[in-house]
Amino acid sequence: MTALIKSLRGFVPHFGENLYLADNAVIIGNVTIGNDCSIWFNAVLRGDVNAIYIGNRVNIQDGSIIHTLYGESVTEIADDVSIGHNAVIHGAKIESGVLIGIGAVVLDHVLVGEGSLVAAGSIVLSGTKIEKGSIYGGIPAKFIKKIGTEYTNIVNHKIAKNYLMYAKWYKE
Repeated sequence: MTALIKSLRGFVPHFGENLYLADNAVIIGNVTIGNDCSIWFNAVLRGDVNAIYIGNRVNIQDGSIIHTLYGESVTEIADDVSIGHNAVIHGAKIESGVLIGIGAVVLDHVLVGEGSLVAAGSIVLSGTKIEKGSIYGGIPAKFIKKIGTEYTNIVNHKIAKNYLMYAKWYKE
C-alpha cells in the first residue's frame, strides 16, 4: 500500500526530496511539500479548493487535516514546524519553528508567529494573530505567556528533528 496522491482540477501535488509519506496519507490537488518532510498515518492534505504550501522539515502527524477555504484562504506552513496528532489547520499561516499541539484547531486567516506554541486541544479562532514566541491555549485560544528562543530550540526544534529520525526508521 502507498500514500494516496491525487491530481484534481488540473492541480498536481509537488514534492521535495527525502520525504516520508505514510502508507495511508492522502495528498490531493494544489499541494506543494518541501524537503525532508514527513506526512504520517491518516493525515490528509486536501488542496482541492485552494493551495497548501508546506516548507522544509515539516512533520504532519497522524490523523491531521490540512485544508483551506474556497477562494478565500490558503494554508502556508513554513520550515521546521510540527503539526501534532489529529490537529486541523484550515487556511492559516504558520511561521517557522512552530509547534501545533495534539488535537489543536487553527482556523482561517490565523497567523501563528515564529517559534510559537499552540497548546493541545486549543481552538484558534479565525483572524487571530499569535505573536512571535508566544504560547496560546484554550477554547478559544488566548495568550498564555511569551517564550524565549531557548525554549523554542529545546522543545519545538527538538520535536521537528526527532520526526526526521522517526521517518528514517520507516524508510528502512
